[in-house]
Amino acid sequence: MKKNKLQAQIEEDALLREVVEDVKNDQFRQMWDKYGLFIIIAVAVILTATVSFEGIKNWQLKKSQELSNAYSVALSLQNQGRFDESLQIYNELAENASGIYADIAKMQIANVFIEQNKVDDAMAILQNLINDTATLPEMRDIAALKLASYKLDSDAPADEISNLLTPLTVGENPSNIARELMAMLYIRENDMAKAKEMYESIASSEDAPDNMKARALDMANLLSETK
Repeated sequence: MKKNKLQAQIEEDALLREVVEDVKNDQFRQMWDKYGLFIIIAVAVILTATVSFEGIKNWQLKKSQELSNAYSVALSLQNQGRFDESLQIYNELAENASGIYADIAKMQIANVFIEQNKVDDAMAILQNLINDTATLPEMRDIAALKLASYKLDSDAPADEISNLLTPLTVGENPSNIARELMAMLYIRENDMAKAKEMYESIASSEDAPDNMKARALDMANLLSETK
């Protein structure tokens, strides 16, 4: 027997809250806390490996190590809740570094603002990252996902959120996180058919992690029952 409408709505709300927390906490903060420094070091190795002259290579390696050390210190301060000190370092990196170093510093500035409940300031940083043509494409995509999740939580206009997410849900390698956020937007806008379709695409994706597939399947089934 189908669940009554009230019970289905309660289950739907609970699942949506779970999705929001997963997207905000698990997908982003864990990734940066765990891999941010690794990414910088990896890029440093790539940069130095492509330089042919020994003197330039040594200079690049030293500079990369200095930037990596600065980022490590700032991240440690951030994790200790010493936000003003960490922001000072991140701002220096954002202003004086370039490429991935500057992009990561700006992303971390946004993260600090979120931890300080300065959501508008964080969203402004993310929007600037997206608009800046010098931002690396991968970093621009991450900024778009983060900004969309915060806009969705703040009831921003649907077209603003859709414009951020739609480019990430199509193509050869669509983002399942973007699909999940888009499904949430469809539910908010009472377009359950499109939300169900989006969840089904996640559940059938080879790239989605098992917990995301299971959650998407649960949501697709729930939306089928509440038609």
